[in-house]
Amino acid sequence: MMRPTADRTTSAKALRNWVTVALAVAAVLVVVIVIASFWAGLGASEISLAGWLAMGLGVVLTLALGIGLMTLVFISSRRGYDEIGGKDR
Repeated sequence: MMRPTADRTTSAKALRNWVTVALAVAAVLVVVIVIASFWAGLGASEISLAGWLAMGLGVVLTLALGIGLMTLVFISSRRGYDEIGGKDR
């Protein structure tokens, strides 16, 4: 009898996760569009296609580095590598 409730809870959590991810992606896209429109409105600040590609690559690599380092911090914390004395206690 408890199985259908557990399935609904799992389903609700999965839906909530997808909605959260979709909202985060939408927020990032809105910010990118707003920044691009403001930048284009400056007038004398023309950037070539190579400049846009370089800036985009820089943003992607910076995000990848930040996400990778934060992942290592969380993994290290969860596995106990940050504890004083390690696992000898």
